[in-house]
Amino acid sequence: MPMKRMNREEFFGKLAALDEERLKKALWNLYWRGDATMRERIEAELDPGRPKQAGRPDADPHAVLVAVHDFASLARSGAYLGGDRRVAPKERSGWRSTFRRLASEAREALAAEDPGQGIAAMELLIDLACDTRTYDYFRSDDPMEAARFVVSDAVGQVWDRLRRAEGFDRFSARAATQLVRWESRYGWTRRGWGSIPEQEASLASVLALRLEAPDMWVTIADRYLDALDKTDGTRDFDRDQRTGNLAEWHGLLLDRLPDYDAGDRLDRITGHRALGGPELTFLQAQLARRRGDLDRARNLVRECLDRLPGHRAFQQAAIEIDAPLPKRAQEIIESHQRAGLARD
Repeated sequence: MPMKRMNREEFFGKLAALDEERLKKALWNLYWRGDATMRERIEAELDPGRPKQAGRPDADPHAVLVAVHDFASLARSGAYLGGDRRVAPKERSGWRSTFRRLASEAREALAAEDPGQGIAAMELLIDLACDTRTYDYFRSDDPMEAARFVVSDAVGQVWDRLRRAEGFDRFSARAATQLVRWESRYGWTRRGWGSIPEQEASLASVLALRLEAPDMWVTIADRYLDALDKTDGTRDFDRDQRTGNLAEWHGLLLDRLPDYDAGDRLDRITGHRALGGPELTFLQAQLARRRGDLDRARNLVRECLDRLPGHRAFQQAAIEIDAPLPKRAQEIIESHQRAGLARD
């Protein structure tokens, strides 16, 4: 189960034991792997005299939204793959530059006094980026790596601007819906390696950074359940994939909601029709374990391992609570142990 966060005293106590070199390394990891907002905060601390960016964008928000809409529509129609006169051959080969330019202009449009069109433009690009994992819209084996587009950074920028413009209540409803739609367990590139995946963060962690108080967690949990209620697609594959993508988010809720007197939300999540598969069964097992019902937890973990005998988290949980292991899971664990001994 997810670990609880340290309080301020515990955190500074840990820092006191680190020398300067290790502190620098920790800060570098946070800077490099954090989202855009985190990097901006660190840069501001490193260079407090740096002038802030101008509040008004150079790009016209309406023109940006129209351009992004046209680009996304053409891409989805297959125009950038060839055989369509609406996109010239040179434009088809230069789609990366077009994508990067539109993303830059959309970020500028977010700074407008009324950010609505900038937010809509960035949302269209994020939707398109998410779809490129499974659909061929461009001549590239890994479109988001090629376009150098970090989805989690873009989502963080949209959520920050949305919250400033519309307040937490409206932000939480929209962010919860987008979390369900956009979260990806393995990132937004196809290969999962390269410079872009190294910069990506889960949307669960991006959202968690923006929830500073217990009542915010309870509110977002309610909005998340509302989003699940409205989710289309009840095929087993869709539900299983969705639950896998949202596994980290469920872990964060499991770690916090009981402490905020909101554990009933977890009961609704673990029985929701929009979720399914062994990852949901595992969440049920974790909840049972947290509540002290170890017999139920053991049975559920065994059920998980019947479906996915090689799943490391399932295996670890089974060992921790002394759950009976299916034969295939036991064989896999023993083979890993033998391999470890051989390496030693």
